[in-house]
Amino acid sequence: MESTSFAIPVTPRQIAYARALALRNHTLLPWDVQQDRRSLSTWIDTQAKMTSAAALDARPSSKQVAFAERLARIKRRAVPDECFRDKGLMSKWIDGNR
Repeated sequence: MESTSFAIPVTPRQIAYARALALRNHTLLPWDVQQDRRSLSTWIDTQAKMTSAAALDARPSSKQVAFAERLARIKRRAVPDECFRDKGLMSKWIDGNR
């Protein structure tokens, strides 16, 4: 008995989700993976478990910086320079100056 495997076509939703994951993780979506539903599903599972580049970024978000600068104007203080390099420090500065 021969064991032949047939490639099941991917769905448009699968492709859309895979493209979004590729964009989020700054990776390429291989062409051969896009041809089979099972291989695309495996690729999606792997990519979904990865953390995004934005999550690894230690700098504070633009909203966090804007809020800190608004607090600094109200309190007539300056936001320390090291707070602009670390989101944890920025968060602590904001909590201490509310």
